[in-house]
Amino acid sequence: MTDALFWHRLQFGFTVTYHYLFPQLTMGLALVIVILQWKAWRDSDDRYSRAALFWGKIFALNFALGVVTGIPMEFQFGTNWARFSRLTGSVIGQTLAMEGMFAFFLESSVLGLFLYGGKRLAPAGRFATAALLFLGSWLSGYFIIATNAFMQHPVGHSVSSDGTFQLEAFWTFLLNPWALWEYAHNMTASITTAAFVVAAVGAGYLLIERHREQAELDLRIGVTLGVIACLLQLFPTGDRQGKLLAEYQPVTLAAMEGLFETGPNAPLALIGQPDLTTRTLQNPIVVPGVLSFLAYGTFGTTVHGLSEVPRQNWPDNVELLYYAYHVMVGIGTALIVTMALAALALWRGFLFRSRSLLWILLLAWPFPYIATTAGWMTAELGRQPWLVYGLLRTSAGSSAQVTSGDALFTLIGFCGLYLVLGVLFLALVGRELAHGPDEHAAASSAALSPEVA
Repeated sequence: MTDALFWHRLQFGFTVTYHYLFPQLTMGLALVIVILQWKAWRDSDDRYSRAALFWGKIFALNFALGVVTGIPMEFQFGTNWARFSRLTGSVIGQTLAMEGMFAFFLESSVLGLFLYGGKRLAPAGRFATAALLFLGSWLSGYFIIATNAFMQHPVGHSVSSDGTFQLEAFWTFLLNPWALWEYAHNMTASITTAAFVVAAVGAGYLLIERHREQAELDLRIGVTLGVIACLLQLFPTGDRQGKLLAEYQPVTLAAMEGLFETGPNAPLALIGQPDLTTRTLQNPIVVPGVLSFLAYGTFGTTVHGLSEVPRQNWPDNVELLYYAYHVMVGIGTALIVTMALAALALWRGFLFRSRSLLWILLLAWPFPYIATTAGWMTAELGRQPWLVYGLLRTSAGSSAQVTSGDALFTLIGFCGLYLVLGVLFLALVGRELAHGPDEHAAASSAALSPEVA
């Protein structure tokens, strides 16, 4: 049977990939909700309050599934990755604890107040709870990203003679430059996901001629946020992430591009198939010099290829890394084009009448999820074969006492459980979408009433 390390990695990869389907929408929706609630307070407009409450319900369902699917990941640090936890716990335990104590509790505490406090809170109070919900959600995201950034670019620590990591400079660790740019890139991706979901719901309502007023509102905010977030994904956040890779993980950059030979004027691969046997990119379509420019700012700069690095220090699965990266970039480009066309149509005043564009927006909502999944696969496959880049190999971090049979058995259990949870989640979201925002009109009106203290 395949060794236990493979099953440990596959199990954690499956659980974290499934889990992240939910937080990426909650973090993006948190911004949508706070904007809607701010406009409801500022303009005394019931439409925005109804929309905020409607998306708050979707937020709550995502939040609940995110919690349920996130708990097994916490346990896996002890069950599947015990040696990693023992060696690095005094460092990464800081941000993981802060995520639970300061962010998760804040987010969960104010969510119920936001959803069910409409009859007791004035508009300013509802905006305050929405702002706290946003703060908790985005703080939670940062602490998790800071943990991952340490694994990608470890700073602010020392390593003792027995291999144990110790935290030496807390603020250096917490404000890791890699964390700041990874966080910016991740959050703009979350906004992109939320924007496409919000726009898709608005487009769907218009196509079936229901909730027209709210549908137009959803399309306006979805398309506006979407085009901004998509552009920020490209520049500066995506650009800066690429330059950090070139500086600190050049072997990862080479694998992402299928670049085997070192040289100046390195080409950007648009398409091709990496062949590890011949160490070439088969059937390539490339743009000469562009990789050098994107990575270092000049076309003539030398970019290091995989052949310069010992084979044991290559990413474990160069082919999958290469394809994941190109799927992310390809879909990301399509998302930019889609939102740009929708924004142009919105500006020119014909988006709400264009059934072809409405259908495109309706059908486009899964693609940000695919792009973010491919993006995280790129980041984590690129970090291999290291758990802490350059310092702790993945093979040295797994739990020696958990066998391949144990890991496979629990993986099958997770697959079955998550299938049930996924069906339940889709049914509950479908019910909310069928009800629409009008169901919450009375609660929203009460929230906006000047008589409410």
